[in-house]
Amino acid sequence: MKQYGCLILVLCAVLVGYVLISAQSAEQEKTSREFREQFVKNFSRTGMDTTIGDAMMLRILVETGRCKRGVEVGSFKGFGAINMGIAFERTGGHLYTLEIDARRVKDCRENFEKVGLEKTVTCIEGDALKTLPTLEGEFDFLFLDALKRDTLKYLKLMEPKLKLGAVIVADNVIQSAREMKDFLDYIQNSPDYDTVIIRASMEKADGMSVSYKIR
Repeated sequence: MKQYGCLILVLCAVLVGYVLISAQSAEQEKTSREFREQFVKNFSRTGMDTTIGDAMMLRILVETGRCKRGVEVGSFKGFGAINMGIAFERTGGHLYTLEIDARRVKDCRENFEKVGLEKTVTCIEGDALKTLPTLEGEFDFLFLDALKRDTLKYLKLMEPKLKLGAVIVADNVIQSAREMKDFLDYIQNSPDYDTVIIRASMEKADGMSVSYKIR
């Protein structure tokens, strides 16, 4: 009986420890979530950053699509990537964001570390026309937001790597429609994609094209 009593005490101690650890983990998770949302809310944005509405739309598209491997072309300071990164963390996925400006790459990496997304989002430095071909494997999400006249070139480099059901988003398709004409003509008329132009934000009087790879 004495042995059983000791065993019960040990089990109780283990159970109490587990409950305390679980409660602590839950509190840390809540704190992390609240910090991230506050960081996003107070992010110092300029006209080059993704709008709040568009960033949230990207987050929702990643999460509802249960996307696992994504690429962003054009990071700037990482505001869009942070929002997408939150979603990729939830899906157990990973985002690669490409930026040509070394100073902005540094900003991005610092911002990702601040919100604890450095293991979920990788910022790659260099010209996207050169770095895109180095990415290996298949991808199910692509966000194009760099040099507008090269948007179709970015897509063409990624097309062989896009899975069936991949989501492709391009920003500024209203204000930069002339510069992106070749891309828009292609993506809207190709039998390989279903495409729609949406406005998730009126901040810049602009919009995004959202395409779904059907074959």
